[in-house]
Amino acid sequence: MSTLTELKSEEDWNKHSASLPSTTLQIIYFKAEWAAPCKQMTTVLQTLASSYPATDPLSTSWICMDAEEVIDVSDNFNVTAVPFLVLRRGDRVLETVSGSDATKVRTAIEKHAKSSGTGAVNGASVTTSASATGANNLSTYAPTPQDPVTAPEFSSSEVKEDKETLHKRLSSLVKAAPVMLFMKGTPSAPQCGFSRQLVALLRENSVKYGFFNILADDEVRQGLKEYADWPTFPQLWVEGELVGGLDIVKEEISNDPEFLKPFSVAKTPSAPVPETA
Repeated sequence: MSTLTELKSEEDWNKHSASLPSTTLQIIYFKAEWAAPCKQMTTVLQTLASSYPATDPLSTSWICMDAEEVIDVSDNFNVTAVPFLVLRRGDRVLETVSGSDATKVRTAIEKHAKSSGTGAVNGASVTTSASATGANNLSTYAPTPQDPVTAPEFSSSEVKEDKETLHKRLSSLVKAAPVMLFMKGTPSAPQCGFSRQLVALLRENSVKYGFFNILADDEVRQGLKEYADWPTFPQLWVEGELVGGLDIVKEEISNDPEFLKPFSVAKTPSAPVPETA
């Protein structure tokens, strides 16, 4: 799974850029520590990155830089406000997105990732026809100890967001992927039985989804209860709308087996076993 990596200097950027093949889709994110919208955009991009496979050679590269610490790089990309996203392949800028609209950012990344060709999931070649967005199919994901936490961890000494700012962040976060799972732990290491069962249910239905570990961010954990008017976790969101917890998702699938089909990835059929005489 891919991760959002922070580069601290122009030298780091030059080395990273030079190391990438011309086919890699570069997601370049400029931020500033003082800008509140960057906090939510960082979380959105961490969530998106975690749903894309880490391939060799890289099909996508996710990096962020403080715009004020890499002035020349910021000038080269005409960064005049943050958050600011640049999508580039080789030396060609494909698209830029200014602002904290998570849906707009996700759509732009998916569009250009889809045009990049093939990726790899669990070591197997996968074409974008099998994955409409080029994102990792977590339904068949083999957990590893290197799974990202997804959400940044915050210390209790940090200044808490006001309710309006938090709700704006949550509004973007629930739309970070078409299907978003807010769970205790990660798909590779669920921290409660209900989260484990819901991950298994999504896997059984070949659903492609993003996830957020609520144990890593208590503001999201507590704020989402009020924002969703739903007091427990896990929570499954589809296209920015709350479906509910494990029991509700089970009920929806029981009533309509096609409920999650628009978000599923087709499985490759197994080769038939030859008959023996």
